[in-house]
Amino acid sequence: MLTLKDIVKDAEVVTLVAEADRQLEALGYTEHGPRHARLVAKNARSVLVALDTKERLAELAAVAGYLHDIGNVVNRERHEWTSALLARDILLRMGMDHSETARIMAAIGNHDENTGNPVSEVSAALILADKADVHKSRVRNPEMINFDIHDRVNYAVKRSALTVRSEDRSITFDLTVDTNVAPVMEYFEIFLSRMVISRRAADFLKCRFGLVINGTRLV
Repeated sequence: MLTLKDIVKDAEVVTLVAEADRQLEALGYTEHGPRHARLVAKNARSVLVALDTKERLAELAAVAGYLHDIGNVVNRERHEWTSALLARDILLRMGMDHSETARIMAAIGNHDENTGNPVSEVSAALILADKADVHKSRVRNPEMINFDIHDRVNYAVKRSALTVRSEDRSITFDLTVDTNVAPVMEYFEIFLSRMVISRRAADFLKCRFGLVINGTRLV
């Protein structure tokens, strides 16, 4: 069966991930390249493994995580839908069956906080993994943090962790934020919609969502 190891070696995937990130860089967006793809894939798998979900579903979540942003190669607007359609062609070409391909398409197509909803375990895990990747390393030009609130908030996050506890069914985003760079309120101003869809994803997995910033539980 097709796995993440197969996906990351595919020449078309390598090209799409790199070119999508190059276009976002040209538009001034934070990093969405191989590092982001690998981390989201890893964390999407880890969420389901920690909750004792079937191993194959965890693998599908990892594949969805790696491919979820490739639609940015076409346009940032509705990139989640384009990503799903591009992923469909790649996965079918590489031999994945239609059922698994459709599940990954649904997960990718629903990962954006403005249009998406958790529709499966794979989808919920992808949402949580994607929204948890907030960190200063994603900022391409630190000189812009005084002018762009998105860059400033990302640059303020010195540490981010996604923690899943099966014993009490809790999923927590744990952040360390430099409030000299950006106040906590700016985090909520920019990322409130991401927290809402993350909570819905945790609810779908029958878990309680939590947000901890600088050691203080806020949600």
